[in-house]
Amino acid sequence: MSAREMDQTYKIAGFGNAARRGVRPAILVVDFSYGFTDITYPTAADMSEPVAATSRLLDVARSRAVPIAFTTISYDEAHIHTLPWLRKASGMAALRSGSRLVDIDERLARRAQEPLILKLGASAFFGTPLATILAAWQTDTLIVTGATTSGCVRASVVDAVQHGYDVLVPEECVADRARGPHQANLFDIQQKYGDVISAAAAIRYVEDR
Repeated sequence: MSAREMDQTYKIAGFGNAARRGVRPAILVVDFSYGFTDITYPTAADMSEPVAATSRLLDVARSRAVPIAFTTISYDEAHIHTLPWLRKASGMAALRSGSRLVDIDERLARRAQEPLILKLGASAFFGTPLATILAAWQTDTLIVTGATTSGCVRASVVDAVQHGYDVLVPEECVADRARGPHQANLFDIQQKYGDVISAAAAIRYVEDR
């Protein structure tokens, strides 16, 4: 099936409609920690361009007082021996609490007032206070950036929709370890869960708030 035929198939089924752009956006930066962005670690990949694109978006958001939250995966010793995910994806066990791998990449210049949410699984919502934080901010639209597109970004996007948020995903601001999963999940997000947009469009939207 060609890309055009695939788009048509989804359109006929009623997928791919536009997400709303609300008046109170927030930005979620998923797992741009050194464990994902520093290629000296086996869990990481070269995400320099998505990190740089996200940094530019965050600079604009800060200038417009658009709130920002970060997530990082962080495990202590008890988690290593109890979580099924770490039996399936054992490399993630390297993301130990207190290690550099769980620190947010300094290129994103996270500020003290920007929440850092610790998570044990893929979704930024599951078992975390993110939903409470977004409610306190009166968020209506969530811009999701980070890594990985096929894992924690996708899981967070799906849960964001299920929590009632319209979702935007700037394509240049998300990253994965391989192109195939990255592209497939962007397609699926666009068809079912949110709008995959350019980083420039995300910046224009934030600038207009």
